[in-house]
Amino acid sequence: MKKILLLSLLLGWIILPLAAQTKIEFKEFTLDNGLHVIMHQDNTTPIVVTSVLYHVGSKNENPERTGFAHFFEHLMFEGSENIDRGQYMNIIQSRGGTLNAYTSNDITYYYELLPSNELDLALYMESERMLHSKVDLTGVETQREVVKEERRQRYENQPYGTILPETLKRAYTTHPYQWAPIGSMDHLNAATIEEFQQFYKDFYVPNNATLTIAGDLDYAATEAMVRKYFSEIPKGTKPVYRPKITEPKKTAEVRDIIYDNIQIPAVIQAYNLPARNHPDSYALSMLSTYLTGGKSSLMTKELVDKQQKALVVAAIPLELEDGGVFLMYGIANMGVDPKDLETEVDKLIKQVQDQGISDEEFTKLKNIMENNIVSGNSTVAGVAENLAEAKVIFGNTNYVNQVMDAYSKVTKEDIQRVAKTYMDLTGRVVLYYLPKSAKPVSE
Repeated sequence: MKKILLLSLLLGWIILPLAAQTKIEFKEFTLDNGLHVIMHQDNTTPIVVTSVLYHVGSKNENPERTGFAHFFEHLMFEGSENIDRGQYMNIIQSRGGTLNAYTSNDITYYYELLPSNELDLALYMESERMLHSKVDLTGVETQREVVKEERRQRYENQPYGTILPETLKRAYTTHPYQWAPIGSMDHLNAATIEEFQQFYKDFYVPNNATLTIAGDLDYAATEAMVRKYFSEIPKGTKPVYRPKITEPKKTAEVRDIIYDNIQIPAVIQAYNLPARNHPDSYALSMLSTYLTGGKSSLMTKELVDKQQKALVVAAIPLELEDGGVFLMYGIANMGVDPKDLETEVDKLIKQVQDQGISDEEFTKLKNIMENNIVSGNSTVAGVAENLAEAKVIFGNTNYVNQVMDAYSKVTKEDIQRVAKTYMDLTGRVVLYYLPKSAKPVSE
């Protein structure tokens, strides 16, 4: 996943909290070409964030051409017909701005943070990305090398770096979530320039994008600028591909061993979750926080601090549009057999399933979730991203103002119920990461 962060004096402003607010106000409209636009005004500081969320991630890829969505996140900074190659970042930086981008299984997201008097520039840059990006052999060959190096650093040469791809390919049997966004280098190497160009034509179209502008802006003037730069962009010529695949419920445990360049064993467990907009997602989010969310979580206190069976216990709760994965991992303490660590993890899961949680822990959980929501909306960058995801993932921009209420309705009984329903010990993935030195010679 590519992260572009250009430091400037304005960087300090991005972490300054917005004025306390109980509701995020916004205005929205849709252009004739299908581009949905969301605007949020906050005049407390003279900055503005311009973001575009493209509703394309690794799940939209051809199974024989995985890694395209993530590859395009890199390629889209190559330049355009009117922006010289390699100058996209330099232009924003020269105006005192910052950039960022990421790709997930569901979306690709870009943003610029600039002084508010540079909004016109930001809109121009994003319109160029959408209409005139350079998708040519020079750019493709350049970014192939970048992605290869990223894969080596983040996955192949990093201890436990393959946990995500190794888990996903076992957690899913039919849904395209079975491959990670990094995809396959063999697929990228085999792809033709025509295939890259077709991907751009299919997914980088206004009717597959949400443009969000947040910060020191005037609504009328901003709308006029948006129409100036984006109205001319043609709508996509065919329906955007969305996989209509339902992952079947697991009825048996999937268990495997991965031999890695590590010294200390690790235990990984993964449980399939419902769609991100499912009503149970709020209780599940609270459950994952209770189990592994920080130093005060149940498993950290019990397994790291008290029993000292683990050096660290953590989770990667992938809340995905079509149904995610609650991925937990524990790195065993010196001399602790991974089976012993797994047994203790299972005991704690069973404890929550049988006994639920205490009133005190539930109150603390509610406070944590409220703080997380408030913190997520404490910057204009956070507001812009949350507004876009509310529209795209939940189909309702005002969801950004409703999420707190959804969490407030979760009960202790709900947390116990979802623990029983989704953390099925007989329908999960369990991986042991062991040192390569432990691999039997016969293997």
